[in-house]
Amino acid sequence: MAAGDTAVVVEFGDRIDRALSAEVLQLARAVRAAPPAGVVEVVATFRSLLVHYDPLRTSGKRVVAAIRGLTATAAAPRRRRRWTLPACYAPEFALDLAEVAERTGLGAAQAVARHAATEFHVYMVGFSPGHPYLGDLPDELMLPRRTDPRLRVKAGSIAIASTLSVMYPADSPSGWHVIGATPVQLFDAAWEQPSLLAPGDAVRFAPIELPEFHAIRSAVEAKRFAPVSEEIAS
Repeated sequence: MAAGDTAVVVEFGDRIDRALSAEVLQLARAVRAAPPAGVVEVVATFRSLLVHYDPLRTSGKRVVAAIRGLTATAAAPRRRRRWTLPACYAPEFALDLAEVAERTGLGAAQAVARHAATEFHVYMVGFSPGHPYLGDLPDELMLPRRTDPRLRVKAGSIAIASTLSVMYPADSPSGWHVIGATPVQLFDAAWEQPSLLAPGDAVRFAPIELPEFHAIRSAVEAKRFAPVSEEIAS
């Protein structure tokens, strides 16, 4: 379907799940591997793929026809990354951890353990540059968004709501439950790939104490820290 006069949207469904995400990412890989004439960028979401094109070089109708041809072509499996990111769940960062523990019936330590034990899937990056949406949150941690959103949470904050967890690459308003923070930089326009994480990546959080958080943050600011990751098959 058309999205203005410079993009089309390919929709795959109306839910958030891994199988649907796999279909979206497969088409994204296929378009990137053999971009139709005039296509300039693709953006993966939970359930759809946005395909941007140059209207001076092609048209929406031609792009749709080309994409229909690509959907019949199996893209090569994407080599993705599994990231291990330090996360501090200390009270000064975990603004809502006590409330989350109370509402879920878990102790704070149990809530942290559940979150840190989960291997999250990066469904999409959006809302703000480098902002990842991570699923799938354990059932026992699922809560609706806050009824009183904050005007500002600090960059690096880790939060949960519904079936997802997020990290904020910059100071931002938020209606999510903030349970910790990472000292890792998530976005830099000067990087070759400005966003640290990409759709399809996996993320695990490694709990750290407050002194280690500040040490890593100082190393990040001095450009002496690189988060740990490994390449894995889709």
